[in-house]
Amino acid sequence: MNVIVASLITLGVIGLVAAIVLYFVAQKFKVEEDPRIDEVESVLPGANCGGCGFPGCHGFADACVKSPSLDGKLCPVGGQPVMSKIATILGMSVADAKPKVAVVRCNGSCANRPKKNLFDGAKSCRISNQLYAGETGCSFGCLGYGDCVDVCKFDAIKINPDTGLPEVDDDKCTACGACAKICP
Repeated sequence: MNVIVASLITLGVIGLVAAIVLYFVAQKFKVEEDPRIDEVESVLPGANCGGCGFPGCHGFADACVKSPSLDGKLCPVGGQPVMSKIATILGMSVADAKPKVAVVRCNGSCANRPKKNLFDGAKSCRISNQLYAGETGCSFGCLGYGDCVDVCKFDAIKINPDTGLPEVDDDKCTACGACAKICP
């Protein structure tokens, strides 16, 4: 018999035996997951924004199923309609939650904060803040480079060219919190 054919047959038998062993081990040690988790996850919008405080929609669905009540839990993207569907699936009740929207409280427009420095680096709020807190004398105001615009998955934030400040579109904002997390 040819050496190559014998090697192929031996390798094939080893692969088949390993596959059979792996199959039975996987069946023995598989973890049963509550089917309601997949049902709740199918209702969620799937943005995986983390605005709910959990690492994605699957984590939020898992927490909802394992929790005795839905108090304090809210999917900011789906809002009240999604939470009502989740409550129906789980046989729980959910309190009405007021919709939230991101708000920019800075009044440090270009007119109110004259430039004192020149930053000639990457146009990123985080980088600029780590180096010297921006081009103006205000160390608390918006840096205006638009990290919040880049991170917003819902296209709800734009930088106003006249003021240099971000403006939030209330109709598009889901209050996921991604902009607040990225802002230095």
